[in-house]
Amino acid sequence: MIKLGCSKVKLAVFILCTAMSVPAQTFTKMQIFNGADGANPYVGLTQGPDGNLYGTTIDGGDYGSGNVFRIKPGGGLTSIYSFCVQSNCPDGQYPDTVLALGTDGNLYGTTQNGGTNGGYGTVFKITPSGQLTTLHSFDAADGAAPYGSLVLAADGNFYGTANVGGDYGSGNIFKITPGAQLTVLYSFCSQTNCPDGQYPVGPLIQASDGNIYGTTHAGGNPSCTDGCGTIFKITPEGHFTSLHSFDASDGDYPYGGVIETLDGTFYGTTGGGGANDAGTVFGMNASGRLRTLHSFDVTDGATPYALMLGSDGNLYGTTSAGGNNPNGQNHGTIFEMTPTGSFTTLHSFAGGDGALEYSGLAQGTNGLFYGNTYFGGRDNDGVVFSLDNGLSPFVTFVQMAGKVGQTVPILGQGFAGTAGVSFNGVPASFTVVSGTAIKTTVPEGATTGYVRVTTSTGVLTSNVPFHVIP
Repeated sequence: MIKLGCSKVKLAVFILCTAMSVPAQTFTKMQIFNGADGANPYVGLTQGPDGNLYGTTIDGGDYGSGNVFRIKPGGGLTSIYSFCVQSNCPDGQYPDTVLALGTDGNLYGTTQNGGTNGGYGTVFKITPSGQLTTLHSFDAADGAAPYGSLVLAADGNFYGTANVGGDYGSGNIFKITPGAQLTVLYSFCSQTNCPDGQYPVGPLIQASDGNIYGTTHAGGNPSCTDGCGTIFKITPEGHFTSLHSFDASDGDYPYGGVIETLDGTFYGTTGGGGANDAGTVFGMNASGRLRTLHSFDVTDGATPYALMLGSDGNLYGTTSAGGNNPNGQNHGTIFEMTPTGSFTTLHSFAGGDGALEYSGLAQGTNGLFYGNTYFGGRDNDGVVFSLDNGLSPFVTFVQMAGKVGQTVPILGQGFAGTAGVSFNGVPASFTVVSGTAIKTTVPEGATTGYVRVTTSTGVLTSNVPFHVIP
């Protein structure tokens, strides 16, 4: 296996590296990578139970094969693990997915290469202090080169995708238990021309209906070379449904997966296509009916990546190209969009502050947005940044759904002296683990709704509802 370079424009056989009033934003460079502390972060950040942010770089580190790092919300980066510590990289090489936080407080992710079965990639877990355990080494038959980030589902298992490999060489969807048992649920391209999609690369989500949703970068409608890409859903048991095939007019080559908003609508982006062939933002209902909400025109960005739902209910995302920087150096953007399509560019990258934003944003529970750029900075090794858009602190969950009696970790800040936790108004028992983490139990009588934590300084409300599973 070889490293999949980000200078390319399509994936697998081809790899993708292809007016609203808002308050004033404050953009801050938090870290400029120099190689020794990592280089070229390909994906975004995850908030840990300690309140710090965790991420990966695909290059650099002690052995030039990427690392896992920790950075404080106000800056100050520490490399906690460098990959390829031994010959042939049995621990993995080139990590390229957003880390997923488990209920055990550990972080879970994948590497694109390395492992013990021929270098087809790995699944790993790592403690916040940097102790790494390889959970699975892919062997091509069960997948290869995983690109899509893992998602922790309500059943306690992680779901993910492999970009290639599987039964037909076009990638698959898998489930892996925290105890390292991996099961392939579906292999793409089961029919000629891959109408079900091929090369899944975006992150998965578990939606409010309990199903897993994602995108493939190719396959589906043959209007594009190798197909324009698809949106799919799959049950935790492996029942697969293709929901939409892009045809270039409504976008092509989706990369960033989809997100779900509170009304059950799914939103995502395509890397190309649309009215100006520069990518789109789309909305889709649960049955697969899609509408284009925004077509990029380069001045407002081009080649968008993953979206996220902000605590204000708006959509936030990034593009890897385009922008409208006054100095003419346009290396991508950060944007905000309402669910109805009102669009605002929040920041245009100029190189020194970052370039090629391949990853999406993460919102810390302090209200700030955080992200990485693949290039930019003094050594062109990438930048970690924050963006303050004036949003207030909130609380969030490690697991977005659960049953009555289940223990649920809550993340936030200022938890010392917490006086109460409630699920949609129903009081719950809890234990304060630290100033940034609480463990609570879903109470009898709880229903789907917002979680509120009463601290010594006020009430913090969750950014999204917690789904109580019957």
